[in-house]
Amino acid sequence: MILVFPGAFRTTCYYYRKAYYRSFWLSPPGCTIADAGSTTPGGPRSRYTGETRFPLILQNLHRYTWYAAVVFAGILTWDAIASFRFPNGVGVALGSLIFTANAVFIWAYTLGCHACRHLCGGGVKKLSKAPVRRWFWTNISNGLNEHHQLFAWCSLFSIIACDFYTWLVASGTMHDPRFF
Repeated sequence: MILVFPGAFRTTCYYYRKAYYRSFWLSPPGCTIADAGSTTPGGPRSRYTGETRFPLILQNLHRYTWYAAVVFAGILTWDAIASFRFPNGVGVALGSLIFTANAVFIWAYTLGCHACRHLCGGGVKKLSKAPVRRWFWTNISNGLNEHHQLFAWCSLFSIIACDFYTWLVASGTMHDPRFF
């Protein structure tokens, strides 16, 4: 469960799609290179099907994996809050800061997703008639989605750093230095 749902969310993410479509399938290619599926030099594909056939049709699961990502972001937030509790009271340690930064990056990546934008503003013919949804859609679009690529990378590396730090402390290799 830990890898399946967040992994599905990331692999179907629009930002990651752009990266691996261009890297693995050369689609779309650079502007001076013919399309990889082209039948004539420099010409368009003869039968481009987009994401309507297997395996690319699985990309449409992204908006559903978003809900699972929200659940996991909530779990990571709970872990971040718990990291401030110690046997002798509340305090701040290096692990508390790492867990909190991880939760912030995960939320920024998850809430900046196109699926979240669609949830907030999709299905409305005129956003001006739905001011609350417009406010959410505008702030997600201009604040989080605009930096979706940055948050994708920051959240990916923060997960790795958080897991590695947890492993170091749990294995006894180092202790969690407490600031107060």
